Amino acid sequence: MTRKGRRLVLISAALGVLGIAAGLVLFALNDTIVFFRAPSEIAAERTAPGTRLRLGGLVKDGSVVRQDNAHVRFVVTDGGADIAVAYAGILPDLFREGQGVIAEGVMEGDGSFRADTVLAKHDEKYMPKEVADALKKQGVWKEGEATQ
Repeated sequence: MTRKGRRLVLISAALGVLGIAAGLVLFALNDTIVFFRAPSEIAAERTAPGTRLRLGGLVKDGSVVRQDNAHVRFVVTDGGADIAVAYAGILPDLFREGQGVIAEGVMEGDGSFRADTVLAKHDEKYMPKEVADALKKQGVWKEGEATQ
């Protein structure tokens, strides 16, 4: 085999190994990627039960129901659709009705959402960009109410 042939085989083998490594990394990341969705997007797309995602919007006024042992039920809305959320754990101190929230968890078969993490806004002027964009689409969020 000539020098040029050996070089070509070595480069081909290196590219093959690099391709396999990239494929394995992408396959591993596929399970950890969590997509953000607004309630209107979830309702329109008919998200499958068991799908892991982040749900963002406003906590609907009058929807927070505290049960025993830190179980809480509330509704997240973007003005176009509402999604019922069940959460077991301690809520952030800034969590309250009418405020922005992002819940991470899985969709249930009945169209509700079971959250394992709830994040609340950190001050009166902040709204996560994804949530603000989704609320602007629905006409609920006004430009001057939040900074990104």
